[in-house]
Amino acid sequence: MVFEIGAVPFNPDGWGPLDTSSPPPLSNHLSNVPFAPFSRSDKLGRIADWTRNYNPSSASRNHPHHSVFDFALDDPSSASPALTADEDPSFRLVDGKPPPRPRFGPRWRFNPNHNRPNLPQRRDDNPSQSEKDSRGGGGAGGQRSGPPDRRPFRPYGPNFHPRREAAVLKSSVDIQPEWTMLEQIPFSTFTKLSYSVPDPPEDLLVCGALEFYDRGYDRVNPRSGERRLERFKSRNFFKVTTTDDPVVRRLANEDRATVFATDTILSALMCAPRSAYSWDVVVQRVGNKLFFDKRDGSQLDLLSVNETSQEQLPDSKDDINSAHSLSVEAAYINQNFSQQVLVRDGNKVTFDEPNPFASEGEEVASVAYRYRRWKLDDDLYLVSRCEVHAISDNKGQRSFLTLNALNEFDPKYTGVDWRQKLETQRGAVLATELKNNANKLAKWTAQAMLGGADLMKIGYVSRTHPRDHYNHAILSVVGYKPREFAAQINLNPANMWGIVKSVVDLCMKLNEGKYVIVKDPMKPQVRIYEVPPDAFENEYVEEPLPEEEQVQPPAEDQTDGASAEVAVGDAVAVAASVEGGGEKKEVVSEA
Repeated sequence: MVFEIGAVPFNPDGWGPLDTSSPPPLSNHLSNVPFAPFSRSDKLGRIADWTRNYNPSSASRNHPHHSVFDFALDDPSSASPALTADEDPSFRLVDGKPPPRPRFGPRWRFNPNHNRPNLPQRRDDNPSQSEKDSRGGGGAGGQRSGPPDRRPFRPYGPNFHPRREAAVLKSSVDIQPEWTMLEQIPFSTFTKLSYSVPDPPEDLLVCGALEFYDRGYDRVNPRSGERRLERFKSRNFFKVTTTDDPVVRRLANEDRATVFATDTILSALMCAPRSAYSWDVVVQRVGNKLFFDKRDGSQLDLLSVNETSQEQLPDSKDDINSAHSLSVEAAYINQNFSQQVLVRDGNKVTFDEPNPFASEGEEVASVAYRYRRWKLDDDLYLVSRCEVHAISDNKGQRSFLTLNALNEFDPKYTGVDWRQKLETQRGAVLATELKNNANKLAKWTAQAMLGGADLMKIGYVSRTHPRDHYNHAILSVVGYKPREFAAQINLNPANMWGIVKSVVDLCMKLNEGKYVIVKDPMKPQVRIYEVPPDAFENEYVEEPLPEEEQVQPPAEDQTDGASAEVAVGDAVAVAASVEGGGEKKEVVSEA
């Protein structure tokens, strides 16, 4: 076969091919075939008609394609008219209208289950206008009256995963210009790590005293009657960092280990990939020893609330539902709950040594400190101070317990009302908390496993009224075995120790000095900075305000003596550092 290329004829009379009466340019060219486009998709015909009278200034908005390249409006009497829309059966009109906007806003996603009545859905006290219209509750005839509410309606269901609006989160520590960044580790690297340590670890020393758990709280539920949360003003709680612990100093002098930390610090590292808020850990390399510390007034002393939730909390610090206010409230609830669920008859179980942070005659909270040692390598040992909060005696067999409390502040933020769902849908309540507080629950589980607790008790504590953050009630208490609960929330011990081992190995390669590990407030990663030796030593710690300057609760909340007694204000710091007896200790007061 031969591809024949004919001569291109010149048309002196205009554009396009010559008259069909002229001889065909190719031998296989059909004669007497009129020139006309057979379909608008065929690229046949003239390229441009420069003879057309075209005035750009007179072009209409409705005909933006008026140009020398448009032949749809040619004169029908011309020699080779273009087919019109009516004559061309293959012509299809393209709709140029913009697509209709979604009914529920730009961020709405279709959920086939959102109309089911048994699914928990967010309901405000004053439903939005769009919700009224969808239920036929608008104006006359179901018409919309007034401006629409632009807040998107968010159905909740098993297949619904809303996107959290980007919030500007602040770093837990101010990064100074003289600090030197050494490493930047993404969380994707942490999730791939794995390391196994011998189990169980070795108990070097146990200090403190424990009271017995009151089994009556296992039967508390909203139906039979909730318990009012009591306040324990006389009991002191201690949050002492690693290097200020006299027992840790003694063990370090005896060369019992190379790495020293507390269960709070270790759990923050182990559960780092689940964290959203910023936190920081101070690392000190002294000789061949490594100490993991926390700063005075560190975020690690507080409890985050709705950290991993899709609902954004108010930004104002003065709002009772802001992240900071809820953290203070959660720490206050957690401490009081851990003492209320005990049998307070004076019967205690004492251990090797008394509480190392309490003065003589001082009333302290029920807590036992277990100094446990793990073998990380052939010549690398880690010692951690771990806490357990109570003891249980079941048929002569004693078990260690950890006590923690989840707090409900406003059902609107979660869509699940504990007082209605705890009895019938406890699994749904727990699933919601696992979604909104994944990091906090994982850290509680890690601390229970580090401390060798046989059982972890989790209490459900709610405000008596959504706008009253001074009065609370215990709705229910549920117990879990730490390792079974860890498997339920997909918390892998091998991955937890893999993160600790990698961080320890990285820090052991550093020179002697002080460093800080900071979780980036906006990105899933941690950074390691080298800081001056005197960093964090002269930081300002907020002291409690005088009573006359404290924020008082609403007048209606002071009708009885119990409410008036609670008027301490949310401006009181949860952890106030004091100096006493030559050793540094932190006494946690009410919030």
